[in-house]
Amino acid sequence: MKDIENRQDLELLLAEFYNTLLKDPSISYIFTDVAKIDLPHHLPILADFWELSLFHTGDYRNNPMKVHLDLNAKEKLTEQHFETWLNHFYDTVDRHFEGLNAEKIKTRAVSIATVMKIKLAAT
Repeated sequence: MKDIENRQDLELLLAEFYNTLLKDPSISYIFTDVAKIDLPHHLPILADFWELSLFHTGDYRNNPMKVHLDLNAKEKLTEQHFETWLNHFYDTVDRHFEGLNAEKIKTRAVSIATVMKIKLAAT
């Protein structure tokens, strides 16, 4: 297996991740029924976010914390939701990639999730 090296790798990772995540009824409803994401529109935005986070390149300009605060106001995001999201993310990374960037993206994901949980708990 190869490492995550570019945006195309991120796009593959995110497509596979959401394909898996949206099949899990314990969390999929948040994306389909609550957030009502338009996945073809959402995936490039997520790729922008991870490209900036992992490679320090790209054009991401949104505020992910605000997005999740707004979502949490509609549906309480629980510890279990974060655990489920992280487990699917880790599994998807591990199925497709290995190397420094693969480990880095998993570390960044847990760091971001931890900060989000703390900030959501304070609201």
